[in-house]
Amino acid sequence: MGVWRLAGAVALAACGMAASPASAQFFIQSHDFSGSPVKGDEPGMIQPLPGATPAELRAGLTWTLRSALNVAALQCQFEPTLTSVETYNALLRDHTAELKGAFDTLAKYFARTAKTKAAGQTALDQFGTRTYSGFATVSAQYGFCQTAASIARDALMAPRDTLGDLAESRMQELRNSLTPYGEQRFSRYLPRERAPTPLPLLDSRCWTKKGDWNSKKCGNQNWPPAGVGVASR
Repeated sequence: MGVWRLAGAVALAACGMAASPASAQFFIQSHDFSGSPVKGDEPGMIQPLPGATPAELRAGLTWTLRSALNVAALQCQFEPTLTSVETYNALLRDHTAELKGAFDTLAKYFARTAKTKAAGQTALDQFGTRTYSGFATVSAQYGFCQTAASIARDALMAPRDTLGDLAESRMQELRNSLTPYGEQRFSRYLPRERAPTPLPLLDSRCWTKKGDWNSKKCGNQNWPPAGVGVASR
């Protein structure tokens, strides 16, 4: 009986591991980008929407989240385990109605606040262009791609009509990921105050034909540096 219980436990554990989505881990410990929930009118969250209603701000957040994940789908293909393209395409299909509603709400906002219909269309186009460019990054690519992949998976699993809730809860985190951070567990750089490591003298007069150091011509050998050992021949 104990053997069967053990076998069942192993099978359940295997199923649990299989159900967990694989993701790229660029660092042993990544930076914590988490942030507080937002409403959309905070500086830097979305492109400004002066005079927008709560519903219009939510639409702006929802559409901005979609745009960010679109940028990630294009920019993060260097790491296949992020599945950025596949996840993005799947969530588009699953959240089609809510995304269309967000876009229509934004279109009505710009039509309402612009002086002419043409001006409203231009403002809507500019909103989209500036939103996309606001997520382009090179130096923070690892953090952004990893964060966007996590949010995209949650968006795919989120019930329909709740994408706006996800945008409100994680847009700050997504914005934070645009600031570059490296390894958090171990330092990746030598301290600035460390003395430069000496280089060995390679002058031919300092070496015999057999490859031995010629102390008569060049004095004591400066290599290896103090504290560094070299294997004997």
